[in-house]
Amino acid sequence: MDVLLTTSQAAAELGCAVTTFRRLVHAGLIPGVVSRGVRVMVPLETVQALRTRRTAALHRLPADEIAVLRVRGAESPHAGASAGRQGFSAAVPASDLLANLRGWWRCDAPSVAAGGVLPVTVAGYVVAVLTNLHRWETNSEGRTLFSDAVLAGHVTDLARPTVHLTAQDATDRATAQLLLGARLASDSGGPIAYVSTRNPDVTQG
Repeated sequence: MDVLLTTSQAAAELGCAVTTFRRLVHAGLIPGVVSRGVRVMVPLETVQALRTRRTAALHRLPADEIAVLRVRGAESPHAGASAGRQGFSAAVPASDLLANLRGWWRCDAPSVAAGGVLPVTVAGYVVAVLTNLHRWETNSEGRTLFSDAVLAGHVTDLARPTVHLTAQDATDRATAQLLLGARLASDSGGPIAYVSTRNPDVTQG
């Protein structure tokens, strides 16, 4: 019989806040989740797999700095661009994911574009990768949409992980393969963070 952990126990195993771990559950990225009354239980084996996920090999990217889009898990995903603020869900089709994630965000658009790639993270794990960020538009609220962005790939299961590469361009596919499912720590007061790729602490993996 599988050993099951509560979300609090799982968060403790991973060294994160329980609210952080629940974002992964809400995003549908954790396999084997079981409801026991009001409790959500997660297989220990799954949590151990998450704990050993590699750190994103940012040092292999050509830019010195990249932007990171940090979103929440969406328990009830909705299609369309308005769902972007509701978070990521593994249940959303790739075409809708792109519409959800390419905008509208408050950010320094030239800096985002200069990085060449926009990893999307939930609770510090890369769950999607956007490329082709060279063109954008900004609305009256100062929010930016990356008009020609491409969803290079996304994840539907973090434990294995299960990666779906959706870009046609070979370089974009390779970049997505490099980043998807990996840990990528970032810190920001908003949805967009800026991370150095030359930090020696992230040159493993």
